[in-house]
Amino acid sequence: MSPVPANQLDLTAPPVVKKIYQRSLIVGIVFAIASVILAITNPDQFYRGYLLGFLCWLGVSLGSMAIVMIRHLTGGGWGMVIRRILGAAMRTLPLLAILFIPIIIAVVQHRIYPWAMPTESVQDPYIREHLEKHSFIKNAYLNQTGFIIRAIIYFVIWNVLSFLLSMWSRQTDRPGAPDNTQRFKAVAGPGLILYAFTISFAAIDWVMSLDPSWISTIFGLIILIGEMLSAMCFAVVVERILVNYKPMSEMLKPDFVHDHGKWILTFIMVWAYFSFSQWLIIWAGNLPNEITFYTKRLSFGWGKVGLFLALFHFAVPFAVLLSRPFKRNIRKLVWLAIWLMLMRWVDLFWIIEPNFMKGLGITIADVVVPIAIGGFWLAYFFRNLGSLPLLPAYDPSAGEVLEIDPTHSRGIPENA
Repeated sequence: MSPVPANQLDLTAPPVVKKIYQRSLIVGIVFAIASVILAITNPDQFYRGYLLGFLCWLGVSLGSMAIVMIRHLTGGGWGMVIRRILGAAMRTLPLLAILFIPIIIAVVQHRIYPWAMPTESVQDPYIREHLEKHSFIKNAYLNQTGFIIRAIIYFVIWNVLSFLLSMWSRQTDRPGAPDNTQRFKAVAGPGLILYAFTISFAAIDWVMSLDPSWISTIFGLIILIGEMLSAMCFAVVVERILVNYKPMSEMLKPDFVHDHGKWILTFIMVWAYFSFSQWLIIWAGNLPNEITFYTKRLSFGWGKVGLFLALFHFAVPFAVLLSRPFKRNIRKLVWLAIWLMLMRWVDLFWIIEPNFMKGLGITIADVVVPIAIGGFWLAYFFRNLGSLPLLPAYDPSAGEVLEIDPTHSRGIPENA
C-alpha cells in the first residue's frame, strides 16, 4: 500500500452534498412556516419546542468542536477522516447564535422560565414559594440582563474557538502549508476546559433554571457528554452518505469506522455513568431541593420514558456495540447512530417537558419546531461541508488517511 500524492486526489465534496443542502433548506422553510403558525396560536408550546430543538442541534455543533479538539490532542486517522465533517458542524455556531434570539424573546416575554415571570403568576406552588424565599438568587443571578450577557459570553467563546480551529485548518489545503500541530494543541487543551465550563453554566441557565428549585452539580456534565455522543453519531451518518462517493470511498477504512464505533460506545457508557451518579447522589441525599427533578419524571407516565431511555439509550446500544464486527460495519453502525440521535431528542424531551406538563404528553411543537431548526442547520452544515476539501491534504497527519490500496476501488471491503 503506497500513499497517493495529495495533488493527484480530488478531495472536493461530491455533488450529493449540494443536493442535500437544497433539500434541507426546503424542509427548513416548510416547517418554519408551520412553526410561525404555532408561535402565533400557542406561543408557550412553541417556545418549549424551540428550546428542545435548539439544544438538540446546538449539541451536535458543540460536540463536534469538542471532538475536533480531542483529536488535535490525541492524533489518529479516526479523527482526520471526519475532521472536515466535524469542522462543518462546528462552523454552524454563528447560525445558532442567531437562532438563540427566540429564547431571549421568551425570557423578555416572561414565558417558560419561572424566574423571568412575575412571582404571583408562577403556577407551581413549590417553585413560587422557592422564588419568594430566595429572591436574592433571582435578583443576583437569574435575571434577564445576566441571562443575556452570559449567553453572549458563551457564544463568543465558542465562536472564537471555532474560528481559530477553522482558520488554521484551511491553511493546510494548499501546498507549502505551515505545520499548525502545536497551534491546534495550544488551543485544544484550554478550549476543552472552556467548553466544559461554558456548557455547564449554559445548562444551568437554559435548562436547569426551568425549575429554579432544583440543583445538581453533575447536570452540566450530562448535557456535555450527550452533545459529544450526538456529534459522533452525526459524523457516522454523514460519512455513511459520503462513502458511496469519492473521495470518502477512498479514505474511509474499516479501522476508522471501528474507532468511531468505540467512541460511541465510550460516550454511551459515560452518559449512563453520569446519569446514574446524579440519580444515586440525589436518592442518597433525599433533600427537598434536589428530589423535585425525579418526583416529576418518575410519576404520571414520565417514568416509562425514563425506563425507555435506560433500555434503549444505554443497555441495548451498549450490548450491540460490544460486537467488533458491528462496530466495523458502517452500513450497520449508521442505523444505531441514527437511533441514538433520536434518543438524544427523547432525553432532552424528558428533561424539559415535565416542567410544563404533569402527565406524559407530547405537543406538535416538540416535533415540528426541532425539524424546522434542523432543516436550516443541515442546510448550513452541508453548505460548509461543500466549501472545503473533505480532507486537509497538506496537514502533516493527512498521510494516515491518504494511503489508498490500488487493488480496491472503494478503499473498504464491500461487507464493511
